Amino acid sequence: MTPFTEKVIHIIRNIPEGKVMTYGQIAGLAGSSRAARQVVRILHSMSKKHQLPWHRVVNAKGQIALQNDEAYNEQIMNLEIEGIEVDLNGKIDLGKYQWQPSQNETFYL
Repeated sequence: MTPFTEKVIHIIRNIPEGKVMTYGQIAGLAGSSRAARQVVRILHSMSKKHQLPWHRVVNAKGQIALQNDEAYNEQIMNLEIEGIEVDLNGKIDLGKYQWQPSQNETFYL
């Protein structure tokens, strides 16, 4: 596993309940701000194995990016259980729910 992948997994694991992060935000914190698609790949292939809270990751517009109806609805349900409001278009208010880690929080392994 690459250091970038390890950092992405660590960051996603640490997103607090009731908060979300974007793919690009996670990529930037992991050291490669242009690797949002790589974060998508890591989530897709490693969420179950590493028990990641995949539902807390959304696109840069605050929208659920999943196309599969079942997974889309599952993500909405999981977010709403945590108290996150999702509108009828699958959009989340990033101003209210986006997690911004403090400067002292470190994501280096």
